[in-house]
Amino acid sequence: MQTHRSGCHREEEVSRCQRIWDMKLLTVSALLCAVMALTGAAVIPEEETGPDQEEETFLDKRSTSCAAPWSKFNGRCFRYFPKRLTWSRAERNCHSIGGNLASVHNIEEYHEIQRLVLTATYEHKPVWIGGSDAHQEGEWLWSDGSQVSYTNWCPGEPNNHGHQHCLQMNWGDEKCWDDLSCAKRLPFVCAKRT
Repeated sequence: MQTHRSGCHREEEVSRCQRIWDMKLLTVSALLCAVMALTGAAVIPEEETGPDQEEETFLDKRSTSCAAPWSKFNGRCFRYFPKRLTWSRAERNCHSIGGNLASVHNIEEYHEIQRLVLTATYEHKPVWIGGSDAHQEGEWLWSDGSQVSYTNWCPGEPNNHGHQHCLQMNWGDEKCWDDLSCAKRLPFVCAKRT
């Protein structure tokens, strides 16, 4: 008499037990793949060069200072996150990976962030960036502490309609900035220094 895993003895039981075992193994494999996909790959730290070693130079600086899926632009790394979060949760998420919600300092940076969103979603989706006037109405600050030196407000914005204290971009037909309630859930863009 043949004995199989889980104490299966008869041939029909062995076949049934084998199918159950195969389904358990398939389920565990699928869960493992899902966890890996959702958490992303760990970033491997770059090796430091010593005083008598030359640093290797690459033509594509994106690959050396902003590990995928980050994108380098103007000395910072940017990354689009499709998960819809409130502004404060999005900021905490960015902070947990060494950055902040993106600040925008010129039209080129704005277009680069738009490009990231468009590449990921095939449309100009509204997203959170790091502007807020929650501390004092009308005084907009970036969450990374940098100065607000560039703005791209839509006509009539910011209007604080219904306690709107957080900044979304790609709003309306003009794909410009709008103040929005911080409790709304949007995808977001993080930035960090290289």
